[in-house]
Amino acid sequence: MRIIGIDPGIAIMGYGIVDLIGNRLKVIEYGVVTTSSSTDTPKRLEILYQNLDDIIKEFNPDEYAIEELFFNQNVKTAITVGHARGIQVLCAQKNNLPIYEYTPLQIKQSITGYGRAIKKQMQLSIKTILNLSKTPTPDDAADALCVAVCHAFSQNFKEEFRMK
Repeated sequence: MRIIGIDPGIAIMGYGIVDLIGNRLKVIEYGVVTTSSSTDTPKRLEILYQNLDDIIKEFNPDEYAIEELFFNQNVKTAITVGHARGIQVLCAQKNNLPIYEYTPLQIKQSITGYGRAIKKQMQLSIKTILNLSKTPTPDDAADALCVAVCHAFSQNFKEEFRMK
């Protein structure tokens, strides 16, 4: 099964694609899609949608996992990132992918065993889990790989996380 994990964002959207073969994981691709703050929001959303659609069509994932947003102190930023996340969910829906969502706490617990893990712990853990020679960069791509791996680890319980 091929899983795409998404770390949602408007300026930087991370993506990570892994194959789950039995109980083994293989990294297929990871990276980021960026948009400039000097570009108006509707155009940024279009850029995110089109790039994600291209990635989905190129790598043909079976399932789509995305991080839930946590409340941000800056309401304007939270709303803008919420718009981007909505576009990212819409893209998965338009590509007929089953969509699963995970909280940051669930992802950290799954990857490190500790729900309050710091970014460095997450990066070291994902590097080890995926048997990578170096830590995936940038952070948003590493985070997206964590989302994908969290979903892979959650297969026995996946209906609980399906987006309704």
